[in-house]
Amino acid sequence: SQANFEEDTQKQPAVGHWKTLMPSKGSKEETETGCQDAGGVDETQSAEQLNVSRLRSSSVEIREKGSEFLKEELHKAQKELKLKDKECERLSKVREQLEQELEELTASLFEEAHKMVREANTKQAASEKQLREARGKIDMLQAEVTALKTLVITSTPSSPNRELHPQLQSPSKAVFRKGHGRHKSTSSAMISAASQNVTPEPVSHERKEVDPILFAEFQAWKESPTLDKSCSFLDRIYREDVGPCLDFTKRELSELVRVAVEQNTLTIEPVASQTLPVVKVSAEECGGPKKCALSGLPRTCKHRIMLGDSGNYYYISPSCRARITAVCNFFTYIRYIQQGLVRQDVELMYWEVMRLRREMSLAKLGFYPNEV
Repeated sequence: SQANFEEDTQKQPAVGHWKTLMPSKGSKEETETGCQDAGGVDETQSAEQLNVSRLRSSSVEIREKGSEFLKEELHKAQKELKLKDKECERLSKVREQLEQELEELTASLFEEAHKMVREANTKQAASEKQLREARGKIDMLQAEVTALKTLVITSTPSSPNRELHPQLQSPSKAVFRKGHGRHKSTSSAMISAASQNVTPEPVSHERKEVDPILFAEFQAWKESPTLDKSCSFLDRIYREDVGPCLDFTKRELSELVRVAVEQNTLTIEPVASQTLPVVKVSAEECGGPKKCALSGLPRTCKHRIMLGDSGNYYYISPSCRARITAVCNFFTYIRYIQQGLVRQDVELMYWEVMRLRREMSLAKLGFYPNEV
């Protein structure tokens, strides 16, 4: 039958219609096997495609969830950063405010401390000034008491003191004493009684004339008062008055005395009436009651000086005391002018300065009051 089929096909061309072919037994089995194989491959491929699609869908889902989670975390982190930035800004403001308050407090404390120091220095200067004035007054009163005791003791009924009883003096000698009138108040009644019988001598008024150079230098210094020795006014006085007046035999001690006078730290004490405190028992005492520490000469020393707070005492003679006192009086007056405490005319101030210069010149030449 197969041979017939082949002959028919060769003779009749296959044009226009299909002719059913009947496969053989062997071809049928091969066809079924191929179909089975093709079906298995298709099922495997579809399973793999299904698995791939599932994997892709799961990865996409995971990716979406991960991106959402990261977005949420990023949003939280941004919020935390904003809060931290606000907190840092607040803390910075607090720190700046604290630093400013600390600076203001420090400045106020320093200002208050300086104010307290200035007030303390002012009070100390005032106290030292009062102390010096009180010591000067005590010194003056003690000298007056000593002089009065001397007058009273030396006056007896058999030998009366003619100075204490001026009515006993002869008319030619019963005149007013010139100079310091400190002790005249004790016998004012007697002097007034004696003055009724005695004609006083005419008082001679000294004549004064302003030196234009000295007055110009004083006026220039008065415009801007200072204690600096470089100005022409004080330079002249240092050369002509202060330097010679404080030029003693002991040059080293003289220089210390000059510095103490300039710094206003020199103290003069009477020897007889001054009782030393316990803390000053071991203080060094130069010179002695019978020897002057400045001149080195044997003299009766009724006073002694202390330079600053050193605790060292130096006995001085009446002449040296008069010279130091004259210079101290001059410096005290010009300090008063510098501090604005003198309310006088310029010419009156000038003549007071000239009077103090004259006192220094007289003390340098050896003239000093008896009560010293």
